[in-house]
Amino acid sequence: MKLQEREGQRAGLAKNASGTLALPVRRSIFGNLVGKAWTIAEWEARKIRHDFTDLITRAVQPILWLLVFGEVFSHIRAIPTGNISYLEFMSPGILAQSVLFISIFAGIAIIWERDLGVIHKFLASPTPRVSLVIGKGLASGVRALPQAIVIYLLALILGVHMNFNPLCLLGTFVMVVLGAGCFSTFSLIIACLLKTRDRVMGIGQVLTMPMFFASNAIYPIAIMPSWLQVIARINPLTYVVDGLRTLMLTNTTSYTSLVPDFAVLIGVTIVLVALGAKLYPRIVQ
Repeated sequence: MKLQEREGQRAGLAKNASGTLALPVRRSIFGNLVGKAWTIAEWEARKIRHDFTDLITRAVQPILWLLVFGEVFSHIRAIPTGNISYLEFMSPGILAQSVLFISIFAGIAIIWERDLGVIHKFLASPTPRVSLVIGKGLASGVRALPQAIVIYLLALILGVHMNFNPLCLLGTFVMVVLGAGCFSTFSLIIACLLKTRDRVMGIGQVLTMPMFFASNAIYPIAIMPSWLQVIARINPLTYVVDGLRTLMLTNTTSYTSLVPDFAVLIGVTIVLVALGAKLYPRIVQ
């Protein structure tokens, strides 16, 4: 009997309540995808522990935007922001900008991994392509989270009234990770199509500033010309900014706007992940 139990365990069988051997409980497809995506993200996040200089240098740009641009426009009061100060209006936008700038160049890392032979090993493994893409997106989210901490601390020093409700903090982190995953997956798709670092860098530089300025990050959509308002409303960064502004500031009276913000980002991210998973093998062709 013991020999039979050992053979059953080797075959992946488990004992049921009556002590007899039962059929193996197969891991769900969803659990398998999430587990492997988390493994990829954890592998990527480990790189941060070996090089903190990347986090430090990335924190310089949002600090300059808040200290210089934010302070100047707060004093001249050139942009109408309703019942909040310009610094309060701008702080979530600068966090969204940091998320965009970190994520839009993620495709360059994919090309480096291809040149090192890492991508070939990934593609030869049984890991689903969707898990590889989601894992890269989660890793970009992990890289973006320290930016949120920096901007929260700096905003407090500058006198911005930040919302420290635990649910709002959690929502902010989820929005940051979701936004980073969306933009990094878009960058991955570009890398799969263009296949060279210089081209991906060039496209990233071309897209970042138009996406930033064609959003509600540093001025309200209402003061834009009509044609730019249309672009702003189809720009995913607008929904990241709107969600962060709702979650980060204390003057928020209604959270209903979070529903379309999260819905649009989740929908766009799902489409990009599906497309990225399909194009992922092309990076080595």
